[in-house]
Amino acid sequence: MSTEMVVNVSPRETRAALLENGVLQELFVERASRRGLAGNLYKGRVSRVLPGMQAAFIDIGLERTAFLHVSDIVQPADAEGAGEAPRTDSIRELVGEGADILVQVLKDPLGTKGARLTTFVTIPSRYLVYMPYGHGVGVSARIENEAERQRLRELVQTSAEPGAGGYIVRTAAEGATGEAMRADMLFLRKLWEVLTGKARAAAQGALVHEDLPLPLRLMRDLVGEGVDRVLVDHERTCDQMREFAATFMPGLETRVERYSGSRPIFDLHGVEDEIQRSLERKVALKSGGYLIIDQTEALTTIDVNTGAYVGHRNLEETIYRTNLEAAVAIARQLRLRNLGGIIIIDFIDMEEEEHRRQVLQALEKALAKDHAKTHVSTVSQLGLVEMTRKRTRESLAHQLCMPCPSCDGRGFLKTPETVCYEIFREILRQAGQFDLQQLMVLAHQDVIERLLDEESAALAEVEVLVGKPIRLQTESLYEPDQYDVVLM
Repeated sequence: MSTEMVVNVSPRETRAALLENGVLQELFVERASRRGLAGNLYKGRVSRVLPGMQAAFIDIGLERTAFLHVSDIVQPADAEGAGEAPRTDSIRELVGEGADILVQVLKDPLGTKGARLTTFVTIPSRYLVYMPYGHGVGVSARIENEAERQRLRELVQTSAEPGAGGYIVRTAAEGATGEAMRADMLFLRKLWEVLTGKARAAAQGALVHEDLPLPLRLMRDLVGEGVDRVLVDHERTCDQMREFAATFMPGLETRVERYSGSRPIFDLHGVEDEIQRSLERKVALKSGGYLIIDQTEALTTIDVNTGAYVGHRNLEETIYRTNLEAAVAIARQLRLRNLGGIIIIDFIDMEEEEHRRQVLQALEKALAKDHAKTHVSTVSQLGLVEMTRKRTRESLAHQLCMPCPSCDGRGFLKTPETVCYEIFREILRQAGQFDLQQLMVLAHQDVIERLLDEESAALAEVEVLVGKPIRLQTESLYEPDQYDVVLM
């Protein structure tokens, strides 16, 4: 399987697409006006403590205060490595209003929610994640060879300074030399010393440390995990990525190539069309079936339908084949759309237990490629599959779109018929309260046309009831369910 990273750079936006065998799997977007905050370190100020929620709101210089829960606060037992030292679940014993606090962003602001914070700082490098307040050595679950896991764990344990924090060995460290690992550890410890000094001198709400820009972040986190080639359409960005690779990932700089063709790089790989399709509710399957994906603030629902697929054998086999195809498509859509939180999948009901097991197995296998942490439960009594996917940034739809100004994000509008009846009720209400000579109805063209056609008899009846003439006027700027009744 060939894997490519395609990077498109424009003056105020950088986009990167991860392609597997030419098919878009993940899309990353970073805009100069709204860079992701996850991983950034801030010197915050405790603006409010909420004992009832065991949490605090922290001012880190953003539009909305950020949220810090008591479970995300380093306690003396953690910092001192005491292990069995007394711990507390009282937020008031850990932070006080007006106090300074060094925090790291766990999750970007999502919708109306502020950023989620932690004081358990983690600093990533190429091979390791350093935890200044942590202990011990963990190894990425994606490194499956037990001998390699043990080698890496022992290498880090022997090189680590006692009481100087903990480490997580990243997937990219598989096969890394001891010299490279020790260099990473030295770099991380020096960086932490610099950051702690900078934090002491910083003002409240100041940014202490910012994560790498998107192209370099992708080089650090993804290139090397089976990515064969990186195509970049911007000369300066390409040079920066090569320089970063030469410094921190020797040997991988040759994978970064400059694209200088006249055709836009995303058009060449069909990415632009895929982005447009990823913003639609309906996802077509090759068999003729389809998915319906609805994202709400609480959860995301995915409905599987056979559509035009009729199969060749029997109904159960048709349903089984559709569900198998849907399972793979769902895993891809979750990555592509960056959908997180609670996800409910309504597969088509299957009679055979073995079919249900195999569909669930296919879903879990397809999700294994996902870089975000996922958890899939068994099929519920209602035939639904409940799963979660870790969410650290906005979904693709929330990044690229805004709520519809016509329906305010509801996804539907009142019909012209409904609006007509609302107008009739408003006319009767106005006529009963005010002395008037005539009334004027201002509304969308579709509503006015219905009043003059299907509802003309009802309009005449209302005119008789109020005893005053009713004039109609089309307003081209009105939304389909917007109207005004004006007294004259």
